[in-house]
Amino acid sequence: MPWNDNGNPGPWGAPPPSGGKGPSGDEPKRPAGPGPRRPSGQPDLDQFQQRLKDALRDLLGGSGGGGAGGDLNPRRVAPLFAGGLAALYLLSGIIVVGAKEEAVVTTFGAWTRSYVPGIGYHLPLFESVAKVDITTLRKTEIGGDTGSGDTLMLTGDENIVDLSFSVTWRVSNPGWYLFNIDKQEDTVKAVAESAMREVIGRSALDPIISRGRGQIQIEVAELMQRILDSYNAGIIIDGVQYDAGPPKEVVDAFRDVNNASQNAESRANQARGTAAEVVQQAKGYQSQVVREAAGDAARFNQVYEQYRLAPGVTRDRLYIETMERVLSRTNKVIIDSKGASAPIILPPEVFRPRALPSPTLAPAPVQGAAQ
Repeated sequence: MPWNDNGNPGPWGAPPPSGGKGPSGDEPKRPAGPGPRRPSGQPDLDQFQQRLKDALRDLLGGSGGGGAGGDLNPRRVAPLFAGGLAALYLLSGIIVVGAKEEAVVTTFGAWTRSYVPGIGYHLPLFESVAKVDITTLRKTEIGGDTGSGDTLMLTGDENIVDLSFSVTWRVSNPGWYLFNIDKQEDTVKAVAESAMREVIGRSALDPIISRGRGQIQIEVAELMQRILDSYNAGIIIDGVQYDAGPPKEVVDAFRDVNNASQNAESRANQARGTAAEVVQQAKGYQSQVVREAAGDAARFNQVYEQYRLAPGVTRDRLYIETMERVLSRTNKVIIDSKGASAPIILPPEVFRPRALPSPTLAPAPVQGAAQ
């Protein structure tokens, strides 16, 4: 570079004479400017630090020139410090509400507003925020291995049942949930026990432990919801599940009674089946008799019509047909009385009844009288 080449006067004149002083006897002045540059890849850390200090002094109101240090100006530092504190205060009031939550804001302890999922704001120190999960189902156990409380209940037919159950519920109104009831878990448990005892107290033992479980669970859930709504609890009951059985002291006797009840039910079903079969047969016989009677009446009407037209002929015909039916079922012996002088002895076989003809065979011909 020209300012590093002492052999070449360059734009700033000839190099100083030996002794390192100029014509006036003073030290030679270095030319203004950035001076020689360092090789690339080796930054001047001292120069960077000096520039940073200068920038901070200018920002905070430092005095002095040529890089000389100066005192900080309190009039400028105080507003910056106060502005930083104010920014921190304002930023600390931002509320971030999750997708499953709802935020409740209280001003001096009083509920003023709520925020749904998203961004909200409150004044720190004057307002507080409580976030409540409104989508997750909560479960309260009463009785059993994990729950607590007295599980022996009196039924409507004065029996005792050992019953444990669970209630699933969720929060619907966080403000009501936080400020209208105290000890929310204990409140739900107390309402569940009260509703279950009321429903069990008006139900019989058999529906409770067998076929009426579903209806009882629905009734308990509906009764709990009505009670909690009267408290403005902000709670929705999702469902009730229970497990019922006899007390431990009477389990064996209860099993015997249950077996006897099942046997009685089985016998009753068999009796009902037999009764239905008998009734069906009676109805079939009734229908058959009615049809036969209707047919006989129709035939009688036909005969009566013929009798009105020819009474003598009809009378003889009826006599002959009747004798035909009677004589066809008996043994017949015809004796010619002419020339008989001694008693006639008939063999015993003659008086024995004849076997009736098979229904599938044609009727025997009628034997007429001998000449």
